[in-house]
Amino acid sequence: MNVIIIEDEKPSARRLQRMLKAVDLNAETMLHSVEESIAWFRNNEHPDLIFLDIQLSDGLSFEIFEAIEIKSAVIFTTAYDEYALKAFKLNSIDYLLKPIDDEDLKTAVEKYKGRLPQNQSVTLDFNDIKNLLVNPIEREYKKRFSVKVGQHLKLINIEDIECIYSENKGTYVYTSEGRNYLLDATLDELETELEPDVFFRISRKFYVNINAIKDMVSYTNSRLQIKLNRFNDHDIIVARERVKDFKNWLE
Repeated sequence: MNVIIIEDEKPSARRLQRMLKAVDLNAETMLHSVEESIAWFRNNEHPDLIFLDIQLSDGLSFEIFEAIEIKSAVIFTTAYDEYALKAFKLNSIDYLLKPIDDEDLKTAVEKYKGRLPQNQSVTLDFNDIKNLLVNPIEREYKKRFSVKVGQHLKLINIEDIECIYSENKGTYVYTSEGRNYLLDATLDELETELEPDVFFRISRKFYVNINAIKDMVSYTNSRLQIKLNRFNDHDIIVARERVKDFKNWLE
């Protein structure tokens, strides 16, 4: 199977290459920009499968498909934590949210292999996805959660939440009062519900509220450690693959 990676961050590209090797896929070609990708596609046989980052150093990767007609299947690799990601599930093989998880990658690859030998054409789908990302429609985000406390229901306003995290297969909110409550949802399910200007998913286990951040400290392996106003039950670490996007989000 001919597989390529299009990713502007070279450490992320190499990490994905190693992860693919672990599921018996060889991605010898790695491209890092829109310009480089267009030139490569014009001079090489198109691959069976592309692992595609959306935001490249010189623009959105959709520009590649506007310049070149590509028939390859696509698995998106992206840091977008917005509801528009749902479109990727419908219009591509799959999407992988950074930092990429081994099990998620394995599932996406198996899904692709399960669709062979179909020849999937993806070029007609990109405009819809691009429009959702570039011109998102107005929508309402979650303003509060209802949680069960004993036999009672308690309302928690979004602005009172410092972070949302997963632990032991449960999802919890931690409030500015210093209490945590179990939610009836997973972090993945909350992707479409949380205001992206307020909440950022710094890792597979944590969303943080920008208004609750007290301090940010350099951490090992080019990561960041987040200090919140009250939460100190766990170290809150921004995954290395998310540091760049996290810094952009802060601005």
